[in-house]
Amino acid sequence: MNIAILGAGAMGSAIGALLAQGGNAVTLIDVWRDAVDAINRDGLKIQNKAGDISVHRLPAVTSPAGVKGPVDLLLVFVKCYHTAEAVKSARALLGPNSTVLSLQNGWGNGPRIAEIVGPERVVLGVCYHSATVLGPGHVLHGGQGRTFLGEMDGGVSARVEQIAKTFRNAGLETQASAQVLKEIWSKLALNVATLPTSAILRLSAEKLCGATEMQELMKELLREVVAVAQAQKIGLEFEERWPAITSLLGKLAPNTKGSMLQDVERGRRTEIDVMCGAIVEAGQRLRIPTPFNRAMLWLVKTIEAHYSR
Repeated sequence: MNIAILGAGAMGSAIGALLAQGGNAVTLIDVWRDAVDAINRDGLKIQNKAGDISVHRLPAVTSPAGVKGPVDLLLVFVKCYHTAEAVKSARALLGPNSTVLSLQNGWGNGPRIAEIVGPERVVLGVCYHSATVLGPGHVLHGGQGRTFLGEMDGGVSARVEQIAKTFRNAGLETQASAQVLKEIWSKLALNVATLPTSAILRLSAEKLCGATEMQELMKELLREVVAVAQAQKIGLEFEERWPAITSLLGKLAPNTKGSMLQDVERGRRTEIDVMCGAIVEAGQRLRIPTPFNRAMLWLVKTIEAHYSR
């Protein structure tokens, strides 16, 4: 497939490298000039949990104008607050049969993309991989897991099956799912429980379960996610999600940093609005109390407000 990836950060780079290695024509698009230059000059360096580094040769550009279109797949990995601008800038890459796939964190990116390109072009997904930017063009791929894909209406179409096959051929464990919304909310539950807690305490992901008090806080955050999900007929269960979350944390490479902690350390805006913020918004709409998520939202917003100017 001819694939363009919007966002050559940690996840965009890690997944892009595998897709390119799998025989696809992949171009990375990112506004970070240092990373683009490093990838074009030295190759994209992907480091695994054992510390081994593989170098992948694929083109990187700072603008969609540098990509030969139309693409078969536009894969969106930018931060939520850049979604609209980034997708609008890449509309010229879309032909009659192009698909736009969001594998972004949080809740709300899919509908935002659909408003720009039309819902008929959009496929939703969730990816249980973790990665950390170590430097320009250098990424630690610290954890690998499953990827789920589906249509916005919950169906599984021929194009979803084709994209899933392409991912599997690149070594990515991928499933076309008729319950993609449940899968997205399952990942949202993971993010809500782990990302703000890690960012506030400056703890790498695998250290989060080291204290009973932290486990209790994460459980309360998770219970609120489950409550608002179930009120929307999304079948999350606390008894399934909590063991899954702790199991995943235990499998991560030492010193794996969640995306929100990486943002805080770099003084960047976080995606708290589409994580804890999404739970607070749903709670207000559904009249379900979400005090723990609201506290996380306030705390992370306060950290952002006090970045060094």
